[in-house]
Amino acid sequence: MDMILLIKAALMGVVEGLTEFLPISSTGHLILAGALLDFLDHDKRQVFEIAIQTGAIFAVILVYWQKIRDTLVALPTEKQAQRFALNVAIGFVPAVVLGLLFGKFIKAHLFTPTIVATTFIVGGFIILWAERRQTHNPKTVRVAEVDAMTPLDALKVGLVQCLAMVPGTSRSGATIIGGMLLGLSRKAATDFSFFLAIPTLIGAGVYSLYKERALLSVADVPLFGVGLVFSFVSAWLCVRWLLRFISTHSFVGFAYYRIVFGIVVLVTAWTGVVTWAA
Repeated sequence: MDMILLIKAALMGVVEGLTEFLPISSTGHLILAGALLDFLDHDKRQVFEIAIQTGAIFAVILVYWQKIRDTLVALPTEKQAQRFALNVAIGFVPAVVLGLLFGKFIKAHLFTPTIVATTFIVGGFIILWAERRQTHNPKTVRVAEVDAMTPLDALKVGLVQCLAMVPGTSRSGATIIGGMLLGLSRKAATDFSFFLAIPTLIGAGVYSLYKERALLSVADVPLFGVGLVFSFVSAWLCVRWLLRFISTHSFVGFAYYRIVFGIVVLVTAWTGVVTWAA
């Protein structure tokens, strides 16, 4: 295996881990990083990008292991555990249905740097709106903790999560900010976003690897393994940091980052300073 290619895989893993659970779009950053690094051909790179999300999910499972274990143990007997598990399942279903219906079209037509940059900017303004709304009208918060969510809350967040099928939107951004707009506190929305990511991203990774298995070979195992490991480590660090961060900060800084970064990508693409590959 080419050492340069392994280094590129490691860098892609770090990008995935650091951006998957922040409201700044891991897919968008991976598309842009892959373009800059000239990493793999288009089809195989898309499989790689989806597959290494599994590494980031292992980090979430580790951080939330106590909650996950307690829920599994209590699932046969306690209604609270049953409702929590049901909420995660309900939130997961829309992504499965809409992903199967529109995933192929979206991959073929929307995975471009220009669209990513545009959705970066639009998403940034939506974050500013959501934060301003919750700050100036605290009564909009109906649900303080994730265990207080209803199945209808979970369904609404699951539907909002589907907006992240458009690259650059951010799955975490859609679920966290969407949850806040739907009446969840910042903490409840963030926690549910993490729990919802477990079935969503594992399912997407397994499905993508199975569907595109003809593109892969045993020789790709080291490449994917490096991406997974670096994704796991960087995501573990990022999730632990983010949970501390949201206890005293808003997401406004991420909004400005999205807007500035999106503008930089558009300007460099239009002026030809950087050739952003599709």
